[in-house]
Amino acid sequence: MMTGDHVVYIVDDDARIREALGELLESHGIRAIPFVSAGDFINAEKPDVPACLILDVELPDINGLDLQKQIATGEHPPIVFITGHGDIPSSVRAIKRGAIDFLTKPFSDADLLEAVAAAIAQDREQRLLRAEFGLLKQRYLELTPREREVMPLVVSGLLNKQAAAELGIGEVTLQIHRRNVMRKMEATSLADLVRMAERLEIPVTHSRRSGGHSS
Repeated sequence: MMTGDHVVYIVDDDARIREALGELLESHGIRAIPFVSAGDFINAEKPDVPACLILDVELPDINGLDLQKQIATGEHPPIVFITGHGDIPSSVRAIKRGAIDFLTKPFSDADLLEAVAAAIAQDREQRLLRAEFGLLKQRYLELTPREREVMPLVVSGLLNKQAAAELGIGEVTLQIHRRNVMRKMEATSLADLVRMAERLEIPVTHSRRSGGHSS
């Protein structure tokens, strides 16, 4: 593994645990950054790489489960919980909120490493999806206002003449805008453009007027 390619944050107020986990991870080529409290983790500058958060449930400033809830609305690394006081309701709540695993001390090195690997893989995939969405959104923003009017009509299934009538423009002009939309969005087909519109959550309010099909 490449140490600069990903990182694991360890949030635990027990120095012995932080040290032991750090040594375990480093021995497998995984960079580890320890924190004593949730506040230290939240306020720290973090490298922009795939990551995992190993989080103790019992912390001096805030409960680990509360921290999970607090950061849920933003982008954060997948969480692997560790605790010396495990209980089923807490573990169920953590997993339902997206935690990768909930490990009760003492846990095996293998279980921890497996959970960390799964967390980093998940974060890597999510980062890729966010990057792809960012590119897609940028392409959409580069469309002209008229092209942004044409796109939902095209993906709704309207024929060129129907979409042209909807906008009060000629069919040839509509075809030019349609080609520009396909080119700028880098769509390989109409189905591809439909998938892009769905990802961008572009509202499609028009229905196809032939055959009575709805959008």
